[in-house]
Amino acid sequence: MVLPPGMDQADFNKAAEAFRRIVGDQWVFLGDQLTGYEDPFPVTSKESSRASIAVAPENVEQVQAVLKAANEFKFPLWPISTGRNIVFGGASPAMTGTGILDLKRMNRILEVNEENGYALVEPGVSYFDLYNHLQENNINLWIDSPSPGWGSPMGNTLERGMGYTPYGDHLMMQCGMEVVLPDGDVVRTGMGGVPDSKMWQLFKYGFGPYVDGMFTQASYGVVTKMGVWLMPKPPGYRPYMVTFEREDDLEQIIDIIRPLRLSTLIPNAAVLCNNLLDLAITTTRDEIYTGKGPIPPSVHKKINAEHKLGMWNFFGGLYGPPDMMEVQWKYIRDAFSQVKGAKFYGADDRKGDPAFEYRAQAMQGIPHLTEFSVLNWYGPGGGHIDLTLLSPVTGKDAVTQYQMQREYGEKVGYDYLGEFIVGWRDMHHINFMIFNHTDEEDRKRVYDLYERLTIDSGKLGYAAYRAHTKFQNLVRDQFAYNDYAMNRLQMKLKETLDPNGIMAPGKAGLWPEQYKQFGKGRIS
Repeated sequence: MVLPPGMDQADFNKAAEAFRRIVGDQWVFLGDQLTGYEDPFPVTSKESSRASIAVAPENVEQVQAVLKAANEFKFPLWPISTGRNIVFGGASPAMTGTGILDLKRMNRILEVNEENGYALVEPGVSYFDLYNHLQENNINLWIDSPSPGWGSPMGNTLERGMGYTPYGDHLMMQCGMEVVLPDGDVVRTGMGGVPDSKMWQLFKYGFGPYVDGMFTQASYGVVTKMGVWLMPKPPGYRPYMVTFEREDDLEQIIDIIRPLRLSTLIPNAAVLCNNLLDLAITTTRDEIYTGKGPIPPSVHKKINAEHKLGMWNFFGGLYGPPDMMEVQWKYIRDAFSQVKGAKFYGADDRKGDPAFEYRAQAMQGIPHLTEFSVLNWYGPGGGHIDLTLLSPVTGKDAVTQYQMQREYGEKVGYDYLGEFIVGWRDMHHINFMIFNHTDEEDRKRVYDLYERLTIDSGKLGYAAYRAHTKFQNLVRDQFAYNDYAMNRLQMKLKETLDPNGIMAPGKAGLWPEQYKQFGKGRIS
């Protein structure tokens, strides 16, 4: 058993007993019961982020009571929704000894309004739950799910995650929260501040300062309800794929995508991925190349021909009446035809292709778990963490990031498996860093690679928009404008709302005074 820093066994036992009185004995977990809260793909030792206890409340009143007890005993808690955020540390806390506030029992879909296109959900509702609810009740609304779909709409939104339909910016499609503050006070944001509001899930901003974003990637409260805008089922949908032969096509491709996305001719958060990421869905590295070092161009050419892939592969969707989709398709096809050797595919052309089919489902709001196949790329023990840098939607920026990440990775023995997800005016560059999480040397190797890429990218003006718990201090360091003015502002909020420092210490690199020693340097 581990204990929270500075707490002795006697006080820990008193706190645990207080939690039991609130939620019941069967919903307080200790010892071997905590293995499910460990990081499934640790980049350091598991001991560096091990929970001391887990407490699973059933409702808002129990959340309030647990927080009251936590304040009394100065007991740090790490809230989770479903704990499935496994490439960013899973359910494990940033600081060893922290307790887990597990919201899995709060799993009700409180409302779905088909006429106005929204749902009101609790933290433990998964994308699969919400999707199945819509299907079983013949509700003509689509969800927008990330990869994979076993996570929580609330949890993913609070981490500012992305999906693949036109509703792919999840925070943009959030409307109204219910939040239990660290002192137990319950706040409803936006129009939810009006008693019996008729507008809570319809108008995001309310009156006065807009605060919803303050509770994302933050340690200022526990979100217990959230409104999610859902996309009306369109009259038609056509997924498509465009392949590009040459690695050097990247700059031109991105510069073509930008005006199409800005004008909404490409309406969804579309994806450009490299060939190895697509291949990893169905293939291991040894099946295509057993040599050491980077995969040679001749092998790339061979496997691309066999699987009808390019070095870069673009996935998009068309939505609307058939005649409107046909007009959109003409403009898109004409634009991408500027790239020599571009090839175009629809659903009928890619039948039986798992990589195309799972992306086609994602762009249709159907949750899946297909992407976990990439863990097999190097064989047994596969784990991965994601490096998630942002970039302007320009070809030069894409090339800069791609070349750096590919070259750094290849020098230490990793293949580049990555994708660019194009938002409204930004581009999420996701590097799937596959490693053997059972091998101590490989864990250190991927840790050092992530660290070096983050620091060197920061020098060029690029930073991540989310991070694994072990790298949140490092990512925080990149936001250094005006001698870390943003950090000072966020810590002022932290100290005001959570004076006892009980709420998620270390989240986003924010550390209460009593735990500030964990906020510096490399945690091992």
